[in-house]
Amino acid sequence: MTLEVAIRHRLGGFALDATFVSPDSLTALFGRSGAGKTSLINVIAGLIRPDFGRIVIDGQVLVDTERGVDVPRHRRRIGYVFQEGRLFPHLSVRHNLGYGRWFTPVGERYASFDAVVDLLGIAGLLDRRPHLLSGGERQRVAIGRALLASPKLLLMDEPLASLDEGRKQEILPYIERLRDELKLPIVYVSHAHAEVTRLTATLVVLSDGKVAAVGSVGEVMGRLDLFPLTGRYEAGAVLEARVAGHDGAFGLTILDSAAGALRVPKVDLPLGTPVRVRIRARDVMLATKRPEGLSALNVLGGRIAELSRAEGPIVEARLDLNGQALLARITRKSVSDLGIGPGSPVFAVIKSIAFDHRSLGLQSASAEE
Repeated sequence: MTLEVAIRHRLGGFALDATFVSPDSLTALFGRSGAGKTSLINVIAGLIRPDFGRIVIDGQVLVDTERGVDVPRHRRRIGYVFQEGRLFPHLSVRHNLGYGRWFTPVGERYASFDAVVDLLGIAGLLDRRPHLLSGGERQRVAIGRALLASPKLLLMDEPLASLDEGRKQEILPYIERLRDELKLPIVYVSHAHAEVTRLTATLVVLSDGKVAAVGSVGEVMGRLDLFPLTGRYEAGAVLEARVAGHDGAFGLTILDSAAGALRVPKVDLPLGTPVRVRIRARDVMLATKRPEGLSALNVLGGRIAELSRAEGPIVEARLDLNGQALLARITRKSVSDLGIGPGSPVFAVIKSIAFDHRSLGLQSASAEE
């Protein structure tokens, strides 16, 4: 799926001016509240007509203001999942799901009711009313309703923002299944690092209505100059890896990456499964010699590629580990004491307990190609 967006639009005192191209099945719009993420997907959905713009999905032109093209929203075949789910309270789950099919001509329907119910694991909920569902169950039903409209594109606007951590972890595998099994193009809005680094291949960072960066999630999250926008505290790098083995005696999984082997708490995935690992900068220590006698199981060798400029006590370092980027947050005093700078050989030390279920996600098929 290729998504092309080039729009300019003014909403009161807010100016939206965004241009990007994404070739991937799941594109994330990332940024702080007020960055313009929801306004942008509302333009894609046809809820807002831009002052100027062009939007193309897989060669189909939805908007081209110069040529007078503006496909009505009911003909765009776009599904929309909101933050709150927005189910009809007076209808059962079964009838909420069925509502999604009413607006799609029979000949254009590709989504089977039974297949969608099975995909989302909601067969046991069909006779319930929305008020009897948990937050995670309501969101799965909302996703199912959008899928049963047989959309060509699915928009998801902060779909997990109102859920607690447990419910988020319940939903994320289902979104991965949409991405990988249905091959349904998705535009996913979020300001949560764990969600976008787990799910997306292409990341679009928005700030004050403009595109500040666009590229692979690893490339964008590894840029030191974007820390003010991507968030310094949760900032980190993303490594591509594969499941290489399991250590049943100690409850660990060994991941093989270009940066080296990583030992993480056990994940129930077959050998060879491609995964994506998020490592926060604050969980990485540096040494100039390979350390010994440590409890930390992960020691990766590489070089300093870049140090951030900082007047305060903290410095971010971008490491090159055999072509993969890793970020570390250390003090300026440590930089001075270690005598390191760009080009210096170093060892990155990462505790295994720094990895949790939020740090690991399946790579999308498009990310592997």
